[in-house]
Amino acid sequence: MSESTVFIPPERRRSRGTFIPPLLIIPLIVYNLVVFAFMGGNPAGWSAEMFTVPMVSGIAWSLTAGDLLLVLGLACLFFEVVKSTQTGRSSVLEHMLSTLVFVIFLVEFLLIGGAGSSVFFLLMIMSIFDVVAGFTVSITSAGRDVTMN
Repeated sequence: MSESTVFIPPERRRSRGTFIPPLLIIPLIVYNLVVFAFMGGNPAGWSAEMFTVPMVSGIAWSLTAGDLLLVLGLACLFFEVVKSTQTGRSSVLEHMLSTLVFVIFLVEFLLIGGAGSSVFFLLMIMSIFDVVAGFTVSITSAGRDVTMN
């Protein structure tokens, strides 16, 4: 190259990231579907024993339907936190929708009798953790992208 040649690198397009709706909507839909379609609006059915596993200690460990739904909620929460580490154009929309999911949980918990259970309450707490963790992780990640001299 001669001294007068200027190399201009090819333009790199930032990946926009794919839009993934809030995953905690899944346990919300499952809860409402099961309680109102199969339990007649009575959340007491979540304490129904699904199966029992005999432990080596001699105690029988039983898993309830509510426990399984909480495990589903924890799995969704994990993927939500992983998803919040991605910065992109759709991340703001995803945070807004996660906040909307929490508001739906809160309003339903306060106003609808079928949502008055500890299972629903814990799912609602997972939802607020998702909102707070999502904003915290995104702000921290964005702060690393910006350098000031």
